[in-house]
Amino acid sequence: MKKRLKLIILTLLLSCTAALAQMPDTTGIYSERKDTLDATVLSASGSSNFLSKGKDIRTEVITVAGLCKMACCNLAESFENSASVTVGYSDAVSGARQIRLLGQSGIYVQMLDENRPVMRGLAAPWGLNWVPSQWLESIQIAKGVTSVINGVESMTGQINMEHRKPTDEIPLYVQASLMNDTKTDLNVASSLQLDELGKWSTVILAHADRIFKGMDHNADGFVDDPLGGSYSLSNRWLYYDPSGLQVRFGVRGIFDTKHGGQQLLTLENPWATEISNKNFDGYVKVGVPLNEDNSRNFAVVADYNYTDLDSAFGRNPYIAGQHSAFVNLLYQDQRLEAHHFTLGISNMLDIYKESLVWKPNYGKKGTYNGDSLLNDLGAFVEYTFHAEDKFSAITSLRADWFRGAGVKLSPRLTLRWNPFEQLVIRANGGRGLRYSTPLIDNIGILSTGKVLNGSLLQHPLEDAWTFGGNITWYLPFDKSQKTYISLDYFGTRFVDQMLVDYTATDINIYSLKDVPGGYSRTDNFQLDISSEPFRGFTVTLTGRITDPRQTLLGQSDDYKPMTSRFKGVLNLQYATRLNKWIFDFTASYNGTMRLWDFMAPYYIYSDPKNSPAYPLLYAQVTKRFKGFDFYVGGENLTGFTQPDPIIGAADPWAPGFDASCIWGPLMGRRIYAGIRVTLWKTE
Repeated sequence: MKKRLKLIILTLLLSCTAALAQMPDTTGIYSERKDTLDATVLSASGSSNFLSKGKDIRTEVITVAGLCKMACCNLAESFENSASVTVGYSDAVSGARQIRLLGQSGIYVQMLDENRPVMRGLAAPWGLNWVPSQWLESIQIAKGVTSVINGVESMTGQINMEHRKPTDEIPLYVQASLMNDTKTDLNVASSLQLDELGKWSTVILAHADRIFKGMDHNADGFVDDPLGGSYSLSNRWLYYDPSGLQVRFGVRGIFDTKHGGQQLLTLENPWATEISNKNFDGYVKVGVPLNEDNSRNFAVVADYNYTDLDSAFGRNPYIAGQHSAFVNLLYQDQRLEAHHFTLGISNMLDIYKESLVWKPNYGKKGTYNGDSLLNDLGAFVEYTFHAEDKFSAITSLRADWFRGAGVKLSPRLTLRWNPFEQLVIRANGGRGLRYSTPLIDNIGILSTGKVLNGSLLQHPLEDAWTFGGNITWYLPFDKSQKTYISLDYFGTRFVDQMLVDYTATDINIYSLKDVPGGYSRTDNFQLDISSEPFRGFTVTLTGRITDPRQTLLGQSDDYKPMTSRFKGVLNLQYATRLNKWIFDFTASYNGTMRLWDFMAPYYIYSDPKNSPAYPLLYAQVTKRFKGFDFYVGGENLTGFTQPDPIIGAADPWAPGFDASCIWGPLMGRRIYAGIRVTLWKTE
């Protein structure tokens, strides 16, 4: 016992020292809030994707079962069953991934790790690859503007990740998979309860992945997916006292290397990418009850994140570093059953150091060096009114002082009405603000040989208003409430936005305010239908229509380029008795999008202005044993890929070279197999 106590104390000291030395990370430690994206813990045999009925904000939940449907090596691959979120590559050579929500880039979605802002700045292009899906127990996708507690960067929505918990009674979980393109993944998780009273618990999460062999299925001389791999380790702690005091803290480290581009050894001067990322994150959260029933409480959340990027695109080195610190002080009062108040102040600090030497294939060279200090200091108040389960209203106001931009007010309103048990009506709207980071937000432009014009290292404030609503009808003949029809609409209107313009020979970056009479807006409609026709068999059908509009200098067509106008998803899942066998099939239909004009001469389809629509098929079969799962599956079974995704691949040093305009899949048919082993705690 003494040896165990010494080990615990030593581990705590090391973890606390690291957290304080680098500052810490956050999550919603205060008591449950109706508008907070709280955790949903489900077994792998339960519902996979569903719309949460009890949330005030329209929230799609992807559970453990949903995360196990696909190969799901990382967070990016976890959204294949969702029509709300579209995932693609930023370019064809770096491996950077990007998502879209409500027809806008993922930079306008606030990513949260248990209600703590993450994947910001330098971490954004590769952050989706850094979160192993097997570390997670659920993902919640909330559309529209949400709570102001963690800032106002959520312009189109929030995606919150819930990790495996220290209190899970699973001392060992192991998952391993192998794909036919040599991509391997290994994940290990261990949750340990360290004392008989259950006060101390910890979870250790480890991950490794690697691609060993470069594939070039389209024979353009460039590997389809960069070689290399990543390694990450996370340790999360929880101290819970019966008095209600909670302390959560943890650290995570990531090392990620990728090299892609031309791999032919016979070339004297190959075009290649070399990308090395190092990331460290530490957080601490303390929740203090101020009365016996915890209806009044105080919380402190602190987070520190450091990202180091060392990269080269062709002959252009881009080296950058980012220090970020986030502190949030919260007071919550829930003494009155129908009235809840939350007050707080927070500060988000980002320090960037960037260096880019740009040698385009024509025109003038450029060297960009700069240090930037961005700071967002805010104070907020949020009031929630609940009339039992029939009606709720959340009103919030936040005032933020942005360094270099002054004080900005962000009002937000969320309404939920449940006129009768089977019908839920929601509406929300408000303002979102964020510092732009032109190079990082548009990392794909480095995969070109073009001249870059504009303020690449400036960080003007982007400003948008989003509003919308949702109606969900749960059909009365299904008591399990798994059968529903849901319709929602959301619109986003930008007051100011950084635009990336490919319409000329060069790539120009400028502000929306520089366009006379300029506007940038999207309208998004989505229909969800879900049913369980008979026990064990579920059907989910989702369709999304997006109308993206954006004006650029000198352009008459206002359709926003490279934004899909339609996506449909059909998912069928059947589980036999006791879930011994699970069969899953997903089909998605991806609609057309407007292309940049310069792409037309390189195009093989009849319509030179628009990409073609295309299907994607996924299938998986899982055999479950006691504590052991074996699964096989396939991705993109039709094998469809974007033809010639790299323009000018034959001569990457020529003026027209461009690997950044991606509208379709880069990887063809992929087959995989994997195992999941779970060791449950025994008394």
